Amino acid sequence: MDPLFSIITVTWNAADVITPTLQSVRRQTSTDYELLIIDGASTDDTLAIVRGASIASMRVFSEPDNGLYDAMNKGIAKARGRYLIFLNAGDAFADDTVLARLAEFAAGNPGVIYGQTQLVDAQRQVVGKRHLTAPKRLTADSFLKGMVVCHQAFVARRDLVPQYDLNYRLSADYDWCIKVLKASPGNAYVGRAPIISYLAEGMTTRHHRASLWERFRIMCHHYGTGLAILSHLSFIPRYLKRRLRRGGANRQ
Repeated sequence: MDPLFSIITVTWNAADVITPTLQSVRRQTSTDYELLIIDGASTDDTLAIVRGASIASMRVFSEPDNGLYDAMNKGIAKARGRYLIFLNAGDAFADDTVLARLAEFAAGNPGVIYGQTQLVDAQRQVVGKRHLTAPKRLTADSFLKGMVVCHQAFVARRDLVPQYDLNYRLSADYDWCIKVLKASPGNAYVGRAPIISYLAEGMTTRHHRASLWERFRIMCHHYGTGLAILSHLSFIPRYLKRRLRRGGANRQ
């Protein structure tokens, strides 16, 4: 029988960060999942660590790829679960009951099951929340406010998902989520307790400006240039508030 969840973890030379990810999967109280490791031909100890985790439902694939989203597309093609969870190396489930909680909502067969995300540092200490909070009601138009749901906390039904558009190098996940929401018959919010611990300093964090430009292009494509511009104007107070908060923290 096919599993309820396919957890897709993309790795490349991730030996320093992969262990917490694997541990969080192995500790889940629900076992109705498969774990797919999509590795980009790592040259460090990533594969040894992965195979040493001894997760029974794990399948490992290692070959060169054309980047993160190409690897995610490979994961989609290999997945057997009814729902897909993209849990990248370094990220983790927030607690041991996350899959069990998601399974309760999956009984209603929503297109997307989603929740909140907390940020953690390299020592796995919680350092705060995302600056955007997942709304109680989620539609495609919600993403006019930005990436309101972290991709890792966005659990999509496999029969609704497209492949990632490889024309976008940094923000293909933003485009992908909007496409899924447009196809979704309804979405389920799991509540305020975080379901994902997101390791700060990801790819889009390191390339922040380029990522924002890509997101603007995606927003223009899905919503039109006028709405995209209006949305970005509304981001200015939010941006200034974050800068002021960050500056105050640096002076302490």
